Amino acid sequence: MNLVVIAGATATGKSSLSVELAQAIDAEIINADSMQVYRGMDIGTAKISIEERQGIPHHMLDVLDVNQDSTVAWYQSGAREVIDEIHSRGKSVVMVGGTGLYIKAVIDELNFPDTDPMVRHTLNKEAEDLGIDAMFARLEKLDPAAAIAIDRANLRRIIRALEVIEITGKAFTANLPREESIRYPDARQFGLVMDRELLSERIDQRINTMFENGFVEEVQKLMSSGLLEGRTAQRALGYSQIVSHLKGETSLDAAIEETKRATRQYARRQETWFSRDARIKWISTRQPRLETILESL
Repeated sequence: MNLVVIAGATATGKSSLSVELAQAIDAEIINADSMQVYRGMDIGTAKISIEERQGIPHHMLDVLDVNQDSTVAWYQSGAREVIDEIHSRGKSVVMVGGTGLYIKAVIDELNFPDTDPMVRHTLNKEAEDLGIDAMFARLEKLDPAAAIAIDRANLRRIIRALEVIEITGKAFTANLPREESIRYPDARQFGLVMDRELLSERIDQRINTMFENGFVEEVQKLMSSGLLEGRTAQRALGYSQIVSHLKGETSLDAAIEETKRATRQYARRQETWFSRDARIKWISTRQPRLETILESL
């Protein structure tokens, strides 16, 4: 029984490859994209369709409503339960996604301290007074590795990282893996890498297609279902830009261009995050991807 991870930046073709691999090794798939856990967030997250799944069971997909908040600790617990259950049936697991901290939290023994209401209140008050840029600058100084992984526009995650640093006295990423603290030491990790210019073209094309396929209408529907009530889902790439447009704060063209820019920036952060893990075997577009993975298992 294998646990195979397919990671990499957005728009590199992870989802389709995961289905091919699952078919080849009799596996089920676990989603490791922090926004694809939400029901109804389909177009804007490039969620794999029912038809594209080709009968392969997908887990940790469509498990939360948009007014619910997701956390790394929640994902870690849920995904591990699914992995162990699938393995108990004698099947392999393919974990696929671009949320590096989610993947690392499952494979390695990362511990997430409980929240401290007083610390959280103080940090929130400082964020109100100083602004998000100042809070992110503090995180960059205290834990540069965490700053790479966290969107500088995601105040909730910035504050959570600063809270952990305050509570534990250690960097948010201080308990990243040592060999003796790996939950699944036999996991095989593969990363899809693509020329930067080609990836940028793919991102732009994908986002154009999203808007043509009804991305704005999807966000309108989700807003009526509580998108703005939760803190996590509404910050997703594209969704936050469309919400701003629907509130009359920006034009549609500006929302589209900002989504492209933010997504390209996010892809670079993903590449930086995954490049720090020496266990990942990288596969370029010039290699036969499925065959390369199968030969390595």
